Formats: sequence, C-alpha cells, structure tokens
Amino acid sequence: MASKLLQIKAISGHAGVAPGANMSRDYDVCKLVDTTTCIGCKACEVACLEWNGYDFQPTTFDNTYQTMPDTSWNYWNLIRFDEHVNEDGSFSWLMRKDQCMHCEDPGCLAACPADGAIVQYENGIVDFNQANCIGCQYCVTGCPFNIPKFNPTTKKVFKCTLCSDRVGAGLEPACIKACPTGCLHFGSKEDMKDLANKRATQLREHTAHQNAGVYDPEGVGGTHVIYVLHDINNPEKYGGLPKNPTVNPMVRLWKGPLKWIGGLGMIFGAVGIAFHYLRYGPKEAEIHPGGDRERN
Repeated sequence: MASKLLQIKAISGHAGVAPGANMSRDYDVCKLVDTTTCIGCKACEVACLEWNGYDFQPTTFDNTYQTMPDTSWNYWNLIRFDEHVNEDGSFSWLMRKDQCMHCEDPGCLAACPADGAIVQYENGIVDFNQANCIGCQYCVTGCPFNIPKFNPTTKKVFKCTLCSDRVGAGLEPACIKACPTGCLHFGSKEDMKDLANKRATQLREHTAHQNAGVYDPEGVGGTHVIYVLHDINNPEKYGGLPKNPTVNPMVRLWKGPLKWIGGLGMIFGAVGIAFHYLRYGPKEAEIHPGGDRERN
C-alpha cells in the first residue's frame, strides 16, 4: 500500500478539487454493501476487472442472471443471484456482492506458511503478495468464505485487495465509484457500522423486513466488508453467506500446538542421536566367516 507520501495533492488537467485530496485512510476502513438497494447491474464487476487489468472471460448460462458460476483468480467481484420464495408465497430476488471480507482475524493469513505472502495493514485490508506465494493453497483451506483462488498457470493465489492501491492514495475502491444506486459505501468501520445499523432500523420500522440486520460476524473478529440483509437470521439465503464463520480449528492446531510439538520432537531426536553416538560410538562393519563385511 502506498504511504502517506502518496496522498494526492493535485492532478494535472483536472477541474475542481482533486479526487482524494486531503483524505486519509490510515484508520480502520470498511465497505458497506446494502443488499436491499442492489439492482444487480454488475457495474461493480466491470469496474473491478478494468481497474485490476483483467479481461472478461467466457462463462456458462445456469438459468440465472449471475455472470460467472463463482469467483476466480482473475474475477474477484461477483454479484450472486438467489431466487427466494417467502413464507407468504411472495417472491424475492436476493442479490449479494461477493468478494473478500477482509476479516479482522483472517484465516488465510493464519494458514499461510510463506514469509510475507499475506499482509494485513493497520487499516484492516488483507492483501496478497504473489511474489512470495509458494502456491501451497493453505490460505484456501483457512478462509471460511471460500475466497482465495489458485491460478494453475502461475501457481499463485489471488483475491480482492479492497483496491489497496487506491485506498493508499486516499481514493475509494473502484467498485464503490461505479455503483449507480448507492448501495455501496466506503469509510471508517465505525461510520459504516453506524450507517448500516440506521438502515437496518429503517427497514424494520418502515417495511415488512422485521428481521433486517447487519452482517459483521464475530467468529472472525468482525470484517471490513459488512452487509445490510433483509433477513439477518438466514444469511445463507444470500449466495451461501455463512451464518457463523470461523477459522478452521485444524489451522489453529497446525500453526499452534502441533508446530511447537514438532519443534520439540526434532530437538529431542537430535539430543537422542548425540547421546547414542557418545554412549556407543560410531557403527562399525562386522566381518563374517566368509570374509563378507556387513554394517550394523
């Protein structure tokens, strides 16, 4: 991420105030996705591809308006479409913008064994450094949201960066700039949670969505991408959003107790070998009656 030295002061040939001028993103940042006002236009998908320099890809028709079956190593932002029949028989079209959640306690980072391949910035953004990635894909196992995707050609893993390059320069992520309905917001975590709670309260008090709420799961310490949902009790209806996401306990075990136990085992093994050598000396060859030599 760019340092404060890269904060924009002026832009050549630009009328008015320079975008991002005098803006700081050194606080906890957050993206708010209000699913109740998303129209599924996919402008965010286009903006993500264009900003990150990826091309559109051939896809398959699965009888929905969903662009791709899933996110991929070069498709980080996907609107998921779900057709839902309510209890009263009415029909709802639930749309959710799917991307990296930038967890406060990121499972990908906990699982990664490669030095410097995954970083978490002070402002909450979790970013990948492909130059240090060894392609082991443990980050895929560690993520409760199934976000990191492997590129079989380069043997590297990719995901949404929350436009860390833009945010570092005081700008908003590209998807935020492209949204035409205002369902996407970006700012400090505190401000976004306040805005999200006000919207959820508005839905409960003035619409039929009595279960409206804010999705910011505690199982991963909260996230830096939060949602306003019509029905907070059933987030799975929104493209399989996990209800209680947590980091895989095997990752905790492997990077914690098992790592230390393995280290201690190696130390005791080396001590045992040294003790055996000092006590019994080196192995010597035995000479059999026929003259053959055998090591023991």
